[in-house]
Amino acid sequence: MTANFRNTAFAAIGLAVVAMAGTPGVPAAEPLISQGIGTSNCEQLAEDIKPAEGLSNPINLLLVAWVQGYMSAANIALLEDDGHHVDMSAFDDTKVLTLMQAFCKVNPDKKPITAIDDLIRKSAKVKAKWELGTIEWDE
Repeated sequence: MTANFRNTAFAAIGLAVVAMAGTPGVPAAEPLISQGIGTSNCEQLAEDIKPAEGLSNPINLLLVAWVQGYMSAANIALLEDDGHHVDMSAFDDTKVLTLMQAFCKVNPDKKPITAIDDLIRKSAKVKAKWELGTIEWDE
């Protein structure tokens, strides 16, 4: 394990411990950690997203990290399907947080994953050189 990866892993574990231990002003952190923020209820999440606080807010950080991971996985599926992907550089933390907060306030009965699936469907796709099966997981 490289030092860089090990430091990232320790930081992620530390963040999870802090969030699960309770963060003042963020009462919903523990349930969001245990069930997964992308499949949580928007009604629960809408008030916890605070775009002005950026990534210093644990809920914001979890949500942006989840969106990046989810979109990265979707991009692999898109690339494998037809050689196109969504350019994620257009989705900085402010844009993601603002989008998710607005969606969740209007759709308290839905889940954040619904908004990101819609975003992926509607986003412009970029053509890339991609060989099918270039990621070998079964070695």
